[in-house]
Amino acid sequence: MSMIDSPDFYLRSTEEMEQLFLQYPDALKNTMVIANKCNVEIPIGKWILPVYPLPEGETSESLFKKMSEEGLRKRFGDHITDEAKKRLAYELDVISNKGFATYFLIVQDFVNWAKNNGIYVGPGRGSAAGSLAAYCLNITNMNPLQHGLPFERFMNPQRPTPPDIDMDFADLRRDEVIHYVTQKYGEDKVAQIITFGAMEGRGAVRDVGRALGMPYSEPDRIAKLIPPNTDIQTALDSVPELREYYKQAKFKRLLDLSRKVEGNVRHSSVHAAGIVISDKPLTEYTPIMREAKEGKIITQYDMKALDRNVSDTAIGLLKMDFLGLRNLSILGEAIGIIQKLQAKTIDLSTIPIDDPAVYKLLSSGETTGVFQLESSGMRRVARSLKPSAFTDITAMVALYRPGPMDLINDFIQGKHFPDRVQYPHKDLEPVLKETYGILVYQEQALQIANVLAGYSLGEADILRRAIGKKQKEIMDKQRTEFVRRSVKQGYTKEVAEKVWSYIEKFAGYGFNKAHAASYAMIAYQTAYMKVHYPVEYMTAVLSIESNARSANTEEKVYAAIQECKRMKIVTLPPDINKSDKNFSIEEYEKSLNKKAIRFGFVAIKNVGSAAIEAIEEARNDIPFASFTDFLIRVDSRRVNKKVLECLVKIGCFDAFSNRATLLTHVDEVRAKLQKFESTTDGQDNLFASLESQKHKEVKDTFLQEAEYPQAELLSFEKELLGFYLTEHPMASALKAVAKSATKKIDELDVHVHKDTVIWLGGIMTRWRTVVTKAKGQEMGFGTLDDGTGQIEFVVFPRAYALAKQALVSDSVVLLKGKLEEREEKPTFLVDVVKIPDIDEDVSLQKDGNTFELEIPRGTDKEKLAEVGKILKSHTGKNVLILLIPNGGEPRKMKLPYTVDWSDAVQQTVKKLLQP
Repeated sequence: MSMIDSPDFYLRSTEEMEQLFLQYPDALKNTMVIANKCNVEIPIGKWILPVYPLPEGETSESLFKKMSEEGLRKRFGDHITDEAKKRLAYELDVISNKGFATYFLIVQDFVNWAKNNGIYVGPGRGSAAGSLAAYCLNITNMNPLQHGLPFERFMNPQRPTPPDIDMDFADLRRDEVIHYVTQKYGEDKVAQIITFGAMEGRGAVRDVGRALGMPYSEPDRIAKLIPPNTDIQTALDSVPELREYYKQAKFKRLLDLSRKVEGNVRHSSVHAAGIVISDKPLTEYTPIMREAKEGKIITQYDMKALDRNVSDTAIGLLKMDFLGLRNLSILGEAIGIIQKLQAKTIDLSTIPIDDPAVYKLLSSGETTGVFQLESSGMRRVARSLKPSAFTDITAMVALYRPGPMDLINDFIQGKHFPDRVQYPHKDLEPVLKETYGILVYQEQALQIANVLAGYSLGEADILRRAIGKKQKEIMDKQRTEFVRRSVKQGYTKEVAEKVWSYIEKFAGYGFNKAHAASYAMIAYQTAYMKVHYPVEYMTAVLSIESNARSANTEEKVYAAIQECKRMKIVTLPPDINKSDKNFSIEEYEKSLNKKAIRFGFVAIKNVGSAAIEAIEEARNDIPFASFTDFLIRVDSRRVNKKVLECLVKIGCFDAFSNRATLLTHVDEVRAKLQKFESTTDGQDNLFASLESQKHKEVKDTFLQEAEYPQAELLSFEKELLGFYLTEHPMASALKAVAKSATKKIDELDVHVHKDTVIWLGGIMTRWRTVVTKAKGQEMGFGTLDDGTGQIEFVVFPRAYALAKQALVSDSVVLLKGKLEEREEKPTFLVDVVKIPDIDEDVSLQKDGNTFELEIPRGTDKEKLAEVGKILKSHTGKNVLILLIPNGGEPRKMKLPYTVDWSDAVQQTVKKLLQP
């Protein structure tokens, strides 16, 4: 941090400042002269809307009214009720009188543009789904009358804050909507919003340690003792080990300095969703800058300074949240696939929400790919609840959160035993019936106050906000008023106080029903597509997840592949003539009218978009006739040797020859082609000649080699896809170890199984050993995969010392321990590690291709790691079985890859393993 970045810099006296600038004696005086001539007033507290282009003769209010009433006729047809007319008139009156008509016109414009351009838009988000006007303008797809959503939760006529409509768009096309808005209102009037990252406790310690020149390990050790989202002082008060370090001079200095910078701004970045739209060039209201990473124009004021909904002292620019949602991309992709293959147009806003097949799927808990319901905890709830109505899905979305999660079992009991449901008062049954007597939603708190105490819904919303913010003084005042008005309504004081206590208890947990219903609708739509168009939907899931390239892409794609297997959907490997960029559908067993999913190039590691484009351009509807034909036609600059080898390894050219042959001869063929090209008049002549022959005579002429062993072919899959597609090389071992496990990974729920002793069995896909700083003991971190899912686990020093030799990557293990949530992720804390008894899986007949290697007792991790490096650098056709000491008879473990077990390799390894 530089000197002038320090807050203390600006608190110095004039004399101190003059001392700082001795070499510039006039600097301070001239600065003050300029400052005294400046007079800048930044207007705050207003609401500044961009200019929406209006037809001649229309005002914002008249156009808003006309479009809303037209939308009501389109939405309801001949079934417009008096309730709908009255509700819309009421909303139009409130919105127009508050001056928000322009806001609704702006939002409907870009939402309808997105929908008209094939960009899938969410049915709603937040409290906006409670507006009938928003529904009529096609901003939302949630009918608030059908779902019982009050308008006052969205916009309270008794509260001056402006509306806030946030929108979800298909994440892969969100930028197109931002581009449209930018072009419509002007590039100088639209920008994304800056955010500032503050120094939190852990980060402050690491940054200060680096500035002090300390070895990285020392501040890192201290930082890890500070719990996440905890300030340094709180950590010192609550963590004894940290207090012990604080007694040492160097760590005391580190922590004292870190406390001084803690909370200060560390860096800036771009807000994930927020953009501002102005009526004038943004430089009239806020400084702007170009973001370094992608060159986006962003404001230099953050959201608190810009958005009136965040702060009353803000400038008041229109802030919109354009959020990207992966599942909307999946729905859009699935609908596009169906349109392309079946010429069928699907409008998910019109599907029935009482489809028995959908509720059957949800009740089964087989919800991979279903929005909001994929986690093991949600699956458990779905299996227990057995949802049968849309209101059940809405409640699941609202309840599965810290706090109200404790009410889930009561909710499930209420559904299955309705005669046992109790209400605070019989008059509240209509309000609480759909949630079986439990106050789940904030909107229910409004309705209870309305029914019992005669509050208007606007007054009740102010009551709800006070309870939600736990403002004691306001709550005490509201309690008195609530009881007084309830008694006036004819209820006893005892009843009024009982209901108040009920509201006070649950309203703090209450969720926004409009938001829950909107997200429940996406959950329902994804389940509907999975039930009625399973192949198309899973193809879309695989394509979108592969394109996302996020931190958990491999995990998501693997889970989708496993789900396809469970659904008996065939997934075909990549093929150079049949694969497209994305996953695609092709006929499979035509006589049975079955469809299969073909792997897309996008899922293969090291094969980027440039290579994929080159392949598709060269193929151009004319299949490649041979491997040589492919090499002739494709651009070798974009499909280089590394890409080519990856395509061969994963099986893209299996139709032409086996992988061992192609990898052996690839350099030879490429060299011949390069030599041939250099002897022609140019590439154009060569390609023209081949094109005229339609490639019929371009054949492969190299000698065939024996194919690699199956284990090595499977290792290629793991290398290039991140998982085994065909089968796991230790599939039978996985089945054997599953018998000893008490839980599958996809069944684990940290809220249910915390502090429960569990046995998990599976394959260690990753393993990392570390040494503790305090005592220099070894421990480690790994990832376990049991075929249903993956989980990270930790083996502490005591357990590690007892099971050191069993902890090897790609080995099958049984782990005993407890589940815990660490940094918002489930983690398995291991007490016992066992090598399961799976001898029958690997006790192969010793032949010329199978060998055994005995690991001496006491072999350390470093030697085992060196052995692993040697074996992996000598791939071949031999199966190698490790004999691991286990008290009596050694345990056998087959390596998941094959090796060249030559005399030289044997001697090198055995010498290394000598005690």
